[in-house]
Amino acid sequence: MRSSAGSPPKDVRAFLAQLRTQCQCCARGLCCAAGACCGKRLSPLTVSHVHSVLKSALQHAVRKDELLRNVARNVPAGTPRPKLTEPLTAVEARQLLQAAEDHRLHALFDLALHTGLRKGELLGLRWEDLDLDAGTAAIRRTLQRTSTGGLTTLPTKTRTSERRIALPTRCVQSLKLHHEQQDHERESAGTTWQQDGHVFTTAQGRPIDPTNLTRAFTTLLRKADLRRIRFHDLRHSTATLLLEQGVELVVIKELLGHAHIGVTATVYAHVRLRLQRDAIDTLSTALGSPTNTETTRSDGDEPPPRNAPVR
Repeated sequence: MRSSAGSPPKDVRAFLAQLRTQCQCCARGLCCAAGACCGKRLSPLTVSHVHSVLKSALQHAVRKDELLRNVARNVPAGTPRPKLTEPLTAVEARQLLQAAEDHRLHALFDLALHTGLRKGELLGLRWEDLDLDAGTAAIRRTLQRTSTGGLTTLPTKTRTSERRIALPTRCVQSLKLHHEQQDHERESAGTTWQQDGHVFTTAQGRPIDPTNLTRAFTTLLRKADLRRIRFHDLRHSTATLLLEQGVELVVIKELLGHAHIGVTATVYAHVRLRLQRDAIDTLSTALGSPTNTETTRSDGDEPPPRNAPVR
């Protein structure tokens, strides 16, 4: 016997509204239970994903003849806007790398800016993932702190995120120096060293907590006299700088490990728009200087040469 229609659409709208407005720590009885609400709410993109999953589940029930209709189908979830990014300029990026030269995690910051790897992907790297002779790195896992298991190694964000990337010569050299430094730290730590194969560890060989990396990054920004940005903005900086250098979108998509090129195109639409504006301004300058161009006809009706088709 099929169910009537389940909850009415207004219940779905109320559910989505609650997701948008309710602090997620309050919902799980964490920080708010201690009387200090952090105001951590789901992003519009996450709410949109929840809505999509709900619609898919209800549609499956309709196909199985368990529901008469999908009440979530006609409930608008809104189109999430991509987050505003604050990427570093090329000058700022060089400034940051210069400030990081004597940092024990110099190779990590070097790798972050040159490859756009996520924080968890950087911290999850193991030496077995690197082929420094070939200049490549296999991105297979991510290191995250979970509410139940502490620091945990997890699969990459998506299947597409598992990838092999090329390493620039600069990063290969900094990783080799980092390996030598880690050997010295292992000798100094003696029996207290905890060997687990991670590329980036504490001075005692333990995995680095993502929160501690964020603190170190904030300190480095102050040292470099740079504005405060998120660590994730290094990833956006890599993509932005590559776009500005004329690198094709599909190459950037593969490097960043995006599931679809549409994701890359949407996130960096503002960069592409600026590049378009620069291009048309360049064309406008060229077209606005007729005195510097020799012409053979005054009526402007001469067709283009056959070997130079208009595209």
